Amino acid sequence: MATWRVGLLRNDLERRIVRLAIPALGTLAVEPMYVLVDTAIVGRLGTPQLAGLAIASTVLLTVVSLTAALQYGLTPDVAFQHGRGDAAEARRVATNGLQLAALIGIPMGTLLAVGSRPLCWLIGGRGDVLENATTYLRISAVGLPFVLIAYVGHGVMRGVNQLRKPLVLVFVANLVNLVLEIVAVYVLDLGIAGSAWSTVIAQVGAAIAFAMIMRPHLISLRPTLARMRPVLASGRHFAVRSLAMYAVWNTATFVAARIDTPTLAAHQVLTQLFIFLALVLDALAIPAQSLVAGALGGGQVDEATRVGHISARLSLWGAGLLATGLVLLSPIAPQVFSSDSAVQSRLTAGLLILAVMQFPGALAFAYDGALIGAKDERWLGHRAVLNLIGYAPLAIATLFVPALGLAGLWGAQMTWMVLRAVVNTRRWHLLSGDHFRRVAA
Repeated sequence: MATWRVGLLRNDLERRIVRLAIPALGTLAVEPMYVLVDTAIVGRLGTPQLAGLAIASTVLLTVVSLTAALQYGLTPDVAFQHGRGDAAEARRVATNGLQLAALIGIPMGTLLAVGSRPLCWLIGGRGDVLENATTYLRISAVGLPFVLIAYVGHGVMRGVNQLRKPLVLVFVANLVNLVLEIVAVYVLDLGIAGSAWSTVIAQVGAAIAFAMIMRPHLISLRPTLARMRPVLASGRHFAVRSLAMYAVWNTATFVAARIDTPTLAAHQVLTQLFIFLALVLDALAIPAQSLVAGALGGGQVDEATRVGHISARLSLWGAGLLATGLVLLSPIAPQVFSSDSAVQSRLTAGLLILAVMQFPGALAFAYDGALIGAKDERWLGHRAVLNLIGYAPLAIATLFVPALGLAGLWGAQMTWMVLRAVVNTRRWHLLSGDHFRRVAA
């Protein structure tokens, strides 16, 4: 295996990226298993429950996206300070991130619990679907503060290029979640509420474990607005970027809910698979974040440039493997997520579209990571809004012509992903050495 790996990879930098990407792949692939497990288990309860989960998870993921800086913003900040050799400042940055998570987590969770029903109604929940969605979202709000602590843990550990402990931690948390869900749903017959409470318990445990493994990278520090202002500033751009992306998924769910229930249920499965596969490809973007930032912190401009290009090339290879797997599994995978034949038929076609999306997604995600490492979050935020131009026309057409169904919705997302790939690639190539030198300074 070692000989094959050396032969396939061209140089030490490529091998370093892959060595970091392997545990990142495990962590990112396992992390969304919370929702995938929920989707599979709740899907066996019935189509209204699965559709309710679609509504609730859409709201929940949108709210959590507002805190993206706690993960993606901290990684380059911590890595940059380590690249400069300033470990003390890196610990201060990490501590400020954890303090911010604690300060905003409880209010956000409280507001989410209070507003769960109107938010689910706004997305499109009605009748039994609304009841199931509200139940799941209210319970999930309890876990929100702990999710933010875990986000900080991921950001800090990625910044110091220590990815193995988070991998083990997330794997154990998901295993606990799976066991608890089986007991709660099938043994105790708690339905969708049992699924939600199981996930919350696993999230609490994961947050405690992350706090423990972060301890060597933290210091005793009184929280001040001045120290948190840089995180809040970058957080604004990350929030805009995340909201623009979730606008795509939210409006797609909104449109799917107005077509019919089987389409909404199938769309929920495709969305979770898309997020799962996107995070798999993101495994190569995670090293790009920390390695680009670390190289710039150390004044190694050429090294930073190479990291971005190599990550993109390796990501395309990964996309080929994922696309092949989706095509091969498309006839049988729908049966795993639903026993409804109407849902299954929609999923089969949707999986083929998802397979093609892997290629533009590979470039979009790889250069996303490199640009985050280069502290280009302002451009990423602005561009994310403009990228909606690629999504809106076909999505709007599907709203007014429901017969387009999942093909229309996912064709719109395909166009959006292609545009993201094009503009991210162009941005990376246009960034000059002068820009990198300014960041390094």
